Amino acid sequence: MPTFVELPLELPPDLVHAGVGVHGSAGPHEVFRLPHLWQLHLYGYSGTLEFGGARHPIRPGHLSLVPPGTEVHFHYDAPRCEHLYAHFRLPGDGERRRLPAMQDAGAEAAVLSALLRQTIAACAQSPARASAELWAALWRTTGLAEATETPSGSRHPALRAAMAHIEEHLADPLSVPGIARAAGVSHTHLTRLFREDTGHTVVGYVRRRRMERARHLLIASTLAIPAVAATVGIPDLQAFNKTCRKELGASPRAVRQAAGAQSF
Repeated sequence: MPTFVELPLELPPDLVHAGVGVHGSAGPHEVFRLPHLWQLHLYGYSGTLEFGGARHPIRPGHLSLVPPGTEVHFHYDAPRCEHLYAHFRLPGDGERRRLPAMQDAGAEAAVLSALLRQTIAACAQSPARASAELWAALWRTTGLAEATETPSGSRHPALRAAMAHIEEHLADPLSVPGIARAAGVSHTHLTRLFREDTGHTVVGYVRRRRMERARHLLIASTLAIPAVAATVGIPDLQAFNKTCRKELGASPRAVRQAAGAQSF
């Protein structure tokens, strides 16, 4: 059975160090622990990672995430083994993303490698940019898990096009026929695709994405509430308040105040 970890990703990581790890020269087996830091590794070699009573085969292009305080055992198949790594804290305490501790990055390995190399390059010059690059890499790993969970292995091209159109136009009026036109399919076909993949209607999906963006802006920015409402495509304040209460369980002001109270 795969081992899973849970990452809070609503805030950028606090990157402590990133680099290229070279192992195996001191022997085929190493044991260590980072008491307070997460570990992300993108591998370029074969071996075995062991922690928490589970053994995970390492292959080139595999990626692992290990929680703080975990004792890890590495078994190397060669005298020189290289991986890209990042050691970091996750300051967030909100919604968590559940991911496999070890994943095959597949076609995404090159993108993740580029993001981690940019993280490494920025470490000494701009810690803020380094954290941003790592944050992007971590969010990219959530897509690996989502792709694995999709029975067909990838979403229907029309569904991807519709979702991209929605993300680009959340601040604008959106209609199901308009989204269907942008995706190149009929209204009926698009509705079926959304139902099968997300469990939501198209309208329900749009509302959920708007509220997810609204929650982020209420918590992470100082934008006035009317500006947040307009940014997520619900400029009518009464309608925005009603939708917030229904989807987020509280008024916009209460969502912002609760996040502020938790930060102290």
